[in-house]
Amino acid sequence: MKFRIVSDSTSNLPTLPGTVEYKTVPLKILVDGKEYVDEEGLNIEEMVSAIEAASSTSTSCPNGEEYRAAFEGADGVFAITITSGLSGSYNSAVQGAEMFLEEHPEAKIKVIDSLSTGGEMHLLIEKMRDLIEQGLSFEEISTRIDEYHQYTRLLFSLESVQNLAKNGRLPMAIAKIASFLNIRFIGKPTPEGTITPVYNVRGARKNIAKIVEEMINQGYTGGKVWISHCLNPEAAENLKTSILEKYPQGEVGIEPMTGLCSYYAERGGMIIGFEGAHK
Repeated sequence: MKFRIVSDSTSNLPTLPGTVEYKTVPLKILVDGKEYVDEEGLNIEEMVSAIEAASSTSTSCPNGEEYRAAFEGADGVFAITITSGLSGSYNSAVQGAEMFLEEHPEAKIKVIDSLSTGGEMHLLIEKMRDLIEQGLSFEEISTRIDEYHQYTRLLFSLESVQNLAKNGRLPMAIAKIASFLNIRFIGKPTPEGTITPVYNVRGARKNIAKIVEEMINQGYTGGKVWISHCLNPEAAENLKTSILEKYPQGEVGIEPMTGLCSYYAERGGMIIGFEGAHK
């Protein structure tokens, strides 16, 4: 069976090391009439600066045909998307799978709603790759990835939540309070894949400490971590250092956010995917 992993661009993972075929399907960001396609090579500094000066912005998810095309040529596909609680990307992937299976009824496709984004998706994609490289069957991989998904978690730390609020992902009152008080917003996904606040903190040092504290509260004991940042490598390195001080055996990676995650996390934001306790 020819396997392929397909992700939308919110995984912050344009390419995947290893032997498994991998494709991404881009979301798009519209800023005062200019479209930014969330694909490799996108200038994030330029896009974020444009957003900060813009009078209107919006985003759009891939359509079913874009997903169908990404599945073409494979007969065992694992597709993963940003949470259906915030985007229509999952529904489009399901539509694309239905279209593809009409043409290729012998194929097998599993569409995974990550109920998350960013680093948690990265962890799930790496796990899928590892399971495929082990030579497991489609059904075995499906079972094992569902089991692993019960242990992956996500936190995000945002210096601004204006874009989340403007697009109806958070109450505008929270955005106004955060801006007025100059506080950082630490949140996590709900079981349904929407956003809920965990802490509001002032100061970069307290922010790092609270992130690590909440990771431990959610069962982190030194496993894998992916820290995605929006134009904030210093904070990502400081967080990595703090995690490894407590858990030297931890596997902590840092990556820059791609377009869609940068749009919502805004300048300075971080998204942290990690292995925790069973959900």
